[in-house]
Amino acid sequence: MELSKLSSTCFGLTLCLLSVYTVAQAPNPRFKAVNLGGWLVIEGWIKPSLFDGIPNKDLLYGTQVQFKSVKLGNYLSSENGGGSIIVANRTSASGWETFTLQRTTDVKYQFRVFNGQFIGQGSGKDVVSIANDPGTTETFEIIRNPGDNKRVQIKASNGMFLQETGNRVTADFQGDLGWGDNSPAVFVTTIIRTLQGEYQLTNGYGPDKAHQIMNDHWNSYIVEDDFRFMSNNGINSMRIPVGWWIASDPTPPDPYVGGSLNALDNAFTWAEKYGLKIIVTLHAAPDSQNGNEHSGTKDGSQNWGKTQRNIDQTVSIIDFLTSRYAKRSSLLAVELINEPLAPGVFLDSLTKYYKAGYDTVRKYTSTAYVIMSNRLGPANPKELFPLTNGLTNVVIDVHYYNLYSSMFNSMTVQQNIDFIYNDRAQQVSSITTANGPLTFVGEWVAEWAFQGASKEDYTRFAKAQLDVYGRASFGWAYWTYKNVNGHWSLKWMIENGYIQL
Repeated sequence: MELSKLSSTCFGLTLCLLSVYTVAQAPNPRFKAVNLGGWLVIEGWIKPSLFDGIPNKDLLYGTQVQFKSVKLGNYLSSENGGGSIIVANRTSASGWETFTLQRTTDVKYQFRVFNGQFIGQGSGKDVVSIANDPGTTETFEIIRNPGDNKRVQIKASNGMFLQETGNRVTADFQGDLGWGDNSPAVFVTTIIRTLQGEYQLTNGYGPDKAHQIMNDHWNSYIVEDDFRFMSNNGINSMRIPVGWWIASDPTPPDPYVGGSLNALDNAFTWAEKYGLKIIVTLHAAPDSQNGNEHSGTKDGSQNWGKTQRNIDQTVSIIDFLTSRYAKRSSLLAVELINEPLAPGVFLDSLTKYYKAGYDTVRKYTSTAYVIMSNRLGPANPKELFPLTNGLTNVVIDVHYYNLYSSMFNSMTVQQNIDFIYNDRAQQVSSITTANGPLTFVGEWVAEWAFQGASKEDYTRFAKAQLDVYGRASFGWAYWTYKNVNGHWSLKWMIENGYIQL
């Protein structure tokens, strides 16, 4: 795609009719790609068995949990959302009654409250939430009932257990009244949200075990034969998600472990051997751009782009990746960030980063495409178009799923297919313009909310998406190549005759 401004002097009528921008030229053939999701950035739902060996694997870093006193039937709550005492007088639970766990060992945790402070021991017996930075007195041991692990006791650093006393919570119970309903120190846990990203995995195993688990995964999940399979089955490129910590390999910050960079090096070698192209996509940016586990979030928070330092750090990661792979013949594109979520990611911060990221890629290569992911959420699908004026080889990435919205829950098979041919086709057409950036459906899948579909139904649904997303001027990428859930795995879909390319 060429968007550079023409000379102010028009040499003939033909050039004058082109206006000030050249017409974008789609690659021929357009790219048929697959995402190597769950390989260099962990997502637990793609390969749940990775988490099987973690003790208390349902209480990982970032888990949101509520505690209910078995004696009173009330929930523990941070009074005023934080900055005060902890009470046990709520009959129902919401934000103030939900605590986010920071896991320090297999059994020891710090509890962050609604306003961001941490639960700790006060000057007396009271338990309070006033500390902004957790320390020893903000670290508690969770002891689970062997016969019912929803029932717990919480041990403070003073050796005493938390108990409810007159609707207040104090750290002065010596016990032991057992695990029955009469104990003021027994609480029933309700888990609200558990994250299963790479941070949670490596933190849960600890550095030594995590190094073994991760390197075994990197060396076995995607291997050279997978590249042969892709090449033999109509795939000509792949989109490889990476995390920001790869730029610090082989000694990334805790709890991450080294080794993913070597796996990415292997991918480039195999791609060149089998004639495939690679899109490197920064899937997990520093401080998380969307609060989801695939963005490397620690605890569900989303803080990317809120400081210039954060933006500069992200640009340095793009610099590292591009400088390393710019001369490799298999490098097709660098995607600057994946799925920034509006409104948490502001457009001015994103465009500032995109321009700096584009300039960084261009320091090393004039031919590699630069992919800019549209914001998810309430965002204008063309909001990045003004930024791309005058830039070369720029691609806008959009993601389309017939999922994650209640509108799809009641759709029949035919309604889903009609939605692709009508609504999705219109969306692709609206952003694929003659003199705009190239367009890329960077994620889609032949899965839906409909239950009980036949193989023929899935085949028709997949074909509809191939037909429509094939109109994107740059191409498309299926999510994912491998997955324990069959329809989410392009390899499985091809091997079982659902998709033929």
